[in-house]
Amino acid sequence: MNAPDLSTLRGLHLPTGGTSAVQPEMVAALALGFGLALLVGLIRLVRARRAVSVRRAALRELALAARLEPEARRVAQARLLRRVVRTLKGEEAARSRGPAWAATLDATFATDFFRSGPGRAFADDLYRRPDSIDLAAIDTGLGRLLSQIRA
Repeated sequence: MNAPDLSTLRGLHLPTGGTSAVQPEMVAALALGFGLALLVGLIRLVRARRAVSVRRAALRELALAARLEPEARRVAQARLLRRVVRTLKGEEAARSRGPAWAATLDATFATDFFRSGPGRAFADDLYRRPDSIDLAAIDTGLGRLLSQIRA
């Protein structure tokens, strides 16, 4: 078996399609890739800012409600929950009532606070006398849930 003659092979070289090493197709592909990466980053930034602003506004409203009398506080908190659900899940979700509202709240915040915890006050017991409801547990629970908003 004879060894092949390699003396006739050419050396490495760039393709002859253009006069320079920078091909227009390569520049276009790089620009498109960079533009798409920039777009993805911008979308992520906008979503993160939206989540922070919703969370910040909700916590500010909760702090303002904490200064009110017990009955007015619960009404303000109920309105806040409706606005948060409307913002995060849409108008249809914010229209539910009773046990369906509790289920919507639990699904929105990934909890059972509204169906089996102190948050039941917003689904079934909104008009119950405030002395029979643990306002401190409600305030603490709502503060924890609203601080975890990720939009």
